[in-house]
Amino acid sequence: MKNLFAKIILVSILISLFAGCVQQAPPGNTTIPTPTVAAPQKLRLATTTSTCDTGLLDVLNKKFEQENNVEISTLCEGTGKAIATGELGAADVVMVHAVEAELKAVANGSFINRTYMMYNYFVIIGPENDPAGIKNASNASDAFKKIAAKQASFISRGDDSGTHKMELSIWKAANVTPSGAWYQSVGKGMGDTISTADIKEGYTLSDRGTYLAMKEKIKLGILFEKDQKYLFNPYHVMAVNPAKFQDVKYDLALKYIGYVTSPEGQEIIRNYGKDKYGEALFVPEEDAGNVTSP
Repeated sequence: MKNLFAKIILVSILISLFAGCVQQAPPGNTTIPTPTVAAPQKLRLATTTSTCDTGLLDVLNKKFEQENNVEISTLCEGTGKAIATGELGAADVVMVHAVEAELKAVANGSFINRTYMMYNYFVIIGPENDPAGIKNASNASDAFKKIAAKQASFISRGDDSGTHKMELSIWKAANVTPSGAWYQSVGKGMGDTISTADIKEGYTLSDRGTYLAMKEKIKLGILFEKDQKYLFNPYHVMAVNPAKFQDVKYDLALKYIGYVTSPEGQEIIRNYGKDKYGEALFVPEEDAGNVTSP
């Protein structure tokens, strides 16, 4: 009986010891907490369609995002709409190409830190047989006069973009009010406008970069590009004024402006497109030389 009682006590002790081993983790086997990674900051960029359609921003923005733990939300729309987006405080920074509209928006206090970042040229593209004969035009307005006189098909963006604004200024210089079946306003971005012109075998005004990015997919060619006055196409980047909209990320917008105009950003612009299209789609401000912008 005594032996049985001793065995019961021994089993109880062993069970208690086992339970203690299970409940108490061995020294040195503590779990190391995973380091917390900061969530990326958000930057809202409103920009013209040409910077998106060419693919430039895919490369330019990715570098900035990686180096600064930032996520850029890019809204691609015509310059007029991009400026309006900024004026409503729905963006932190804008990248556009309509000098007169930009200066007006700066003057009304919507934007600050407007900075010249790059340029290219507008070109008039059309079918190779050139039914309006614009290849021999003396300037852009003369080319538009020939198109109107022939009533050759012309496709307008019609979207208040920088390209559309330039198109309207050329018609004005030509003393032509375009109308009729030959003139079609599509209200779309540059890529869609070029595609429509290609289908209809018509003319259109395009920025050179978007045309080069699409030239392998279309039959249209550059027929006129020799007009420094009307076809020069500068791009600027501006911060939305924090005095007007206190919730905008002004410091981050300034950092972005500094990046796209820095040697690093300018080098990306300088080389973008050379490997695929045989030439850069934009010229960085660093290389502007005597080609200046207001």
